[in-house]
Amino acid sequence: MYKKKQLNNGLKIIVSPMPQMSSVSLGIWIGIGGRYESDKESGISHFIEHMLFKGTKRRSAKKLKQAIEGVGGVFNGFTADEATCYMVKIPTQHLTLGLDILTDMVFNARFDQKEIEKEKFVICEEIKMYKDQPSEYVNEILGGIMWPDNSLGRPLTGTIKNVKGFKRDEMIAFRDKSYHPANMAVIATGNVAAEKIFSYAAREFKGSRKKKPSFKSPSLDQTRPRIKYRRRNINQAHVAMGFYAPQRNRRERFSTKLLSVILGGNMSSRLFEELREKYSLCYDISSVYKRHSDTGEFVIHAGVDNSKALKSVSAILDELRMIRDMGITGDELARAREYAKGHFLLALENTSARMMWFGDRVIVDKKIPEVQDLLKEIDGITGDDVKKACERIFRSSLINLSIVGNVSDKDRNNIRVELDKL
Repeated sequence: MYKKKQLNNGLKIIVSPMPQMSSVSLGIWIGIGGRYESDKESGISHFIEHMLFKGTKRRSAKKLKQAIEGVGGVFNGFTADEATCYMVKIPTQHLTLGLDILTDMVFNARFDQKEIEKEKFVICEEIKMYKDQPSEYVNEILGGIMWPDNSLGRPLTGTIKNVKGFKRDEMIAFRDKSYHPANMAVIATGNVAAEKIFSYAAREFKGSRKKKPSFKSPSLDQTRPRIKYRRRNINQAHVAMGFYAPQRNRRERFSTKLLSVILGGNMSSRLFEELREKYSLCYDISSVYKRHSDTGEFVIHAGVDNSKALKSVSAILDELRMIRDMGITGDELARAREYAKGHFLLALENTSARMMWFGDRVIVDKKIPEVQDLLKEIDGITGDDVKKACERIFRSSLINLSIVGNVSDKDRNNIRVELDKL
C-alpha cells in the first residue's frame, strides 16, 4: 500500500502509489499546531500558515496560485492542534511543479511586512466570522470549558489581541524552530513513483536534526458538570455536549469510535432517530470522537429551537443513560463495524483523503498501522467493549455543556438539574 523512507536528518517520506489514478496528492506536514503554543503565542501557527501563501522569494502570492490552478490543480493548507499541512492535488504530469511550489512555500516564504499587516486584518475577520456562526462558536466555548488552562482549550486562530500584536521576527523565529526536517513528513499518494519522491526530498530537504517541540498534556480533574451559555438573538440554540474520552489502548479507541457511530454518526444513529425522526426536535444532530495523541474527547452537537433546548438536552441525556445502562444490540454493533470499515476504505480510494490519513498517522501517532490490522481490530470489538466505553465516558461529573442561543433563565436552571441525573 505504501513505501516509506527516513533521511538521516529525520525527514519522513511516505509514498502510496495508485497507478490507476490520473492525479497525485502531495502534502508537507509539520509537527506544530495550537497545542505547542503559549498563551502569548496562541494563533501564531495559524498566522504562519497564512503567510506561506502570501509569496516567496521566487513567486508572488498571485504566481503561486496561478502556477497550480493554471494546470487544473488545487492547493490549500490547514492548522490543527498538533499538525500543520500544506497540500496540492495536481495532474500527474505536473508532479514536479507541485513539489516545487510546496517546497518553495515552506522554505522560502518572504514574510513581507506589508503583507503581514494586511493579513492581520484578514485573520481578525476570520475570528469574527467564527464567532458570528453559532455552530462554530458553541464548539469554541466548549473547548474552553473542557480544557481550562491548557492549549487544547484555545481557538486555533488565537485572539484578535494576539494577532494584532505578532511581529515579523517572532513569526520567523517560531517557524524556524519548528519547520525543520526532523519535524516534517512528505506524503505523496496517487499516480506517482516512490523513487522520484525519495530523490526529490533527499535533494531539497536539507538541514541537520533539531529538537522537536513539545506540549503539556491536560489534567483531567473535573468533579462536577461545567456549563457555559452565550445569549444570542437567533432562532436556534446550538448545543454542544462534551465528555473526556482518554485512550489507554487501541481497543478502547476503536470501542469509542463505534460508540460514536451508533450514537450519532449517521442518519440511522440513535440520536438522529430519536431527536429528529421521533420527536422532530432538530434538523441535524451528530456525535464525533475527536482523538489527540495523548487523550480524546466525545462531542455531541445539535441545533434546536430555543424553546426546545431543555427538552433536547433531556432527550440526549436519556439516550446516553440508555446506551450506558442497557448496552447495544448485536445488530447495532454489526452495522457500526461495517459502517466504520466501509467509510474508511472508501476514503482511501481518494488520493487526497489517503494523503491526509497517512500524514495524520505519521505526525500525530508517530506510526502507520496496516489497514488489514485495523479492520481486524474493528471486527474484534464486542458489545461489552462498547458498554465499557459508555460507562467510562458518560458520567454526570464529567459533562461539559455549552449553549449559544436565546434560552430562558427557567430552562437554563432546569437544564443544570437534568445534567445531574446522568
